[in-house]
Amino acid sequence: MDCRARLYKKTAGFLSAGCLLALTVQAYGVDDSASRAIRQSFAVQPSACAPALTTAELQVPGLLHEFYARQGFTPLWQEPSRRTALLHELEQLADDGLEPNEYRLDHLRTPPPTDLQQRACADLLISHSYLQALQHLARGRVAQESIEPFWRAPDSLNPTPRPSVLELAWQGLDDLPAAFATARPALRQYQELRRAYAERRRRPLAEWPTIPGGRLLRPDMHDARVPLLAARLAAEGYIDEQPASDHYDASLVAAVERFQSHHGLQADGLIGPQSLTALNTSARARLEQLRVNLERWRWLAGDLEAQTLLVDIAGGQLSYYRDHQLLWQGRAQVGRPARQTPQLKSLVSRLTLNPTWTVPPTIMREDKLPEIRRDLGYLQRQQLRVLDRDGKPLDPATVDWQQPGAIILRQDAGPQNPLGQLAIRFANPFSVYLHDTPSQHLFNKSPRTFSSGCVRIEGILQLLDALLPVADCAEIARLLASGKTTEFPLRERLPIVLAYWTATVDADGALILRNDLYARDRKLLAALQRNNY
Repeated sequence: MDCRARLYKKTAGFLSAGCLLALTVQAYGVDDSASRAIRQSFAVQPSACAPALTTAELQVPGLLHEFYARQGFTPLWQEPSRRTALLHELEQLADDGLEPNEYRLDHLRTPPPTDLQQRACADLLISHSYLQALQHLARGRVAQESIEPFWRAPDSLNPTPRPSVLELAWQGLDDLPAAFATARPALRQYQELRRAYAERRRRPLAEWPTIPGGRLLRPDMHDARVPLLAARLAAEGYIDEQPASDHYDASLVAAVERFQSHHGLQADGLIGPQSLTALNTSARARLEQLRVNLERWRWLAGDLEAQTLLVDIAGGQLSYYRDHQLLWQGRAQVGRPARQTPQLKSLVSRLTLNPTWTVPPTIMREDKLPEIRRDLGYLQRQQLRVLDRDGKPLDPATVDWQQPGAIILRQDAGPQNPLGQLAIRFANPFSVYLHDTPSQHLFNKSPRTFSSGCVRIEGILQLLDALLPVADCAEIARLLASGKTTEFPLRERLPIVLAYWTATVDADGALILRNDLYARDRKLLAALQRNNY
């Protein structure tokens, strides 16, 4: 079977490399001089060709050489139809929050140069843009470590990794739409957030009045700001008609509660500083908020496995996915801004039932010692035992609390223990974990930033019912009833991801915008707006 016939009988949907090379030569009229020009372009970079190739981020320059080497350094972009197809795919990246002009569209919009060396350089530049675009789409435009560090346990890598950028690019030359579709994260959250972003960027940005600060606005109050509030709600379709009255009536309250629930706020109808900030955020800022969160989903697309525990830090929520389907979801309390919950991926390995609580160093230094110095009776009220470094009990009266040294404060298991009935453990350098809590009333607040970095879970026993076999749950119930501290290893370790998003789409398809609790959006947006071309 010759190569022309093989064009219609592809293996796994793509041409073999040798056949592709032969077809390229035959169809595009490429000769040895064109291949020599490509090789020479690599040899003389950057002085004679494409200085940008040596300064591009990530590993595209190395990929570029291997990309051409696999195909005998044959020119790839002489055929107008292929150039047009790539131009279309690059233009569509605007819907992903990426800047199409970063990918040198001018080289695709103009015919190839007549000079052989210039034509080779143009071909290299187009391939560079192709590889770079696939890399940005599949892995992210900005290096995550430089903006929002994310720790990954060495043994938590996805066992089914996504295709490499080089494989995508090489196999996708004959089907560029398929290459870009494969590179683009297939996650439902990414696809729906992308649709929301694309829809909003295509229409004129809405404008709405600024609502001045003032007293807390409560239901049934009269206030001169109410007409402005009504106009603001009408601008985004939360109400159909704007009342002329200054009365904050039931219909407006209901609209405000819907607005609050869509913006990660306490849906109580009260308009205080947090609600005013959300109401006064411009449509442009909201559009950029979607853009930065598309980047965050690109960063993590390869980390989210079919079965995953996912902690949404900014949303104060835990979700459990099995076979990529949402199986369980509950509210969470996360670290306050001064003690942020870290971003990480690890594997849940065990449960601690009826856990004791050993006070972490930061909490000891900043919270506990000042209280103890004021009143030694604090230890008894908090049911804290004082231990030496070997775990032996100490008499609190014998400790120099100004310079206590290497002591340990520990609280035994019980109803007042901060970890509640159980803790979910996974390896990480931050000493964080998921746990139960006696502070159940705080789950009714929003946002829920109350912890010192660990994640408190509402309904944690119901989560175990979803996670574990019935027999394991029965054994756990028996051990919990004993009151004894017990380590319970899982039969299979479970991937867990703690990540930060300020915009997402919920299970019902509603767009949810949150407060940027840890003030990260602006830095990421600035990095996305930085030109690399």
